Amino acid sequence: AEAIIKTIICDGKPVDEISKGDEAILVTNQTPFYGESGGQVGDRGSIICGDAVFEVTDTNKKLDNLFIHIGKLQSGKLKTGDAVEMKVDHKARTATRAHHSATHILHEALRKVLGDHVAQKGSLVDPERLRFDFSNPKGMSEEEIARAETITNQIVAQNSKVSTRLMSVDDAIASGAMALFGEKYGEEVRVVSMGEDEDGAFSTELCGGTHVARTGEIGLVKIVTESASAAGVRRIEALAGDAARKFLNERSQILADSAAILKTAPGEVPNRIRSLLDDRKAMESEISSLRKKLAMGGGSSDTTDDEETIGDIKFFGKVLDGINPKDLRGLADEAKTRLGSGIVGLIAVNDGKAAICTGVTDDLTERFSAVDLVRIGAKVLGGKGGGGRADLAQAGGPDGAKATDAITALKQAIAE
Repeated sequence: AEAIIKTIICDGKPVDEISKGDEAILVTNQTPFYGESGGQVGDRGSIICGDAVFEVTDTNKKLDNLFIHIGKLQSGKLKTGDAVEMKVDHKARTATRAHHSATHILHEALRKVLGDHVAQKGSLVDPERLRFDFSNPKGMSEEEIARAETITNQIVAQNSKVSTRLMSVDDAIASGAMALFGEKYGEEVRVVSMGEDEDGAFSTELCGGTHVARTGEIGLVKIVTESASAAGVRRIEALAGDAARKFLNERSQILADSAAILKTAPGEVPNRIRSLLDDRKAMESEISSLRKKLAMGGGSSDTTDDEETIGDIKFFGKVLDGINPKDLRGLADEAKTRLGSGIVGLIAVNDGKAAICTGVTDDLTERFSAVDLVRIGAKVLGGKGGGGRADLAQAGGPDGAKATDAITALKQAIAE
């Protein structure tokens, strides 16, 4: 469209003229640019006057009907009163229209799948994506997401005409148009209808945004994520048109690359991954078992290498590297069984920290408590407390370097 520059704002102040490189806000007497509102981002584009080109990076709507064009002068000079040509970025506007119309259809599809309680709680529409917040008490299942996406694309495929009408608010609501709670409407509103079902229009909403002429122009809608936004509010992020096709092409390539790496057909990738994970789990279990055997003496049937007698008590004490603290209780029980009668003290050291486990065979629990012993060892390791039973207890400490000293402390406690 053609227009006249009415006001130029630079550095927060009105000026008469701007030069190349200046960042500014332009206000014109009329504009084809859409100002950000209703969740739809403002248009991008250019404002031209001779050799002067002002790149518009965003358009805002202020005071109900004041449009401000935000951007930077790329060449030449501009001054108030100049007659200019205003060009909206057609590619960005087209992509935004597709995402906005997809949002309307998706909204109604969600109502079909989840129920009439679904209501819009917020949205963002731009050339790259759509984000839609809606009321729902819980997350959607994969099956519900798939159904909503299928219904949305079925309406898109109808390629039906999108209708826009100007009506009074009361007439619009009476016709079945959905209004957004908390949104302010003037005496006259724009009613947008799209899609067809057995009752007439599939979706009818009050909306001042830009939309496609026919639903087929949306091309394709792909739901990417569904998540929580706030209490009782869910959020869907989706792609439409070229953005959706690009997303699916990228995922298809990832699948093809994965299949090539796994040396299997794309359709067999999930089964192949499951098989590999099962193999890995089995190997990790075997490695863990071997590691524990090595730590306890290479799987030998006795513990003589690390066993000693203190007074009349057999004691098995050992510092173990690379052993999961969760495994200490089982190892302590095994060592108690091998001893027959005696006391066990095991310390696992990982990343500088220590976990200590003490065990006392049943015939000695009246003389020694595993809880008392583990607390003695934990104190040396820089820890406090420790808990368990008289026959088995566990604790930890931050100073794994003192593991050997902790074993010595256990020996001294037994000797006393």
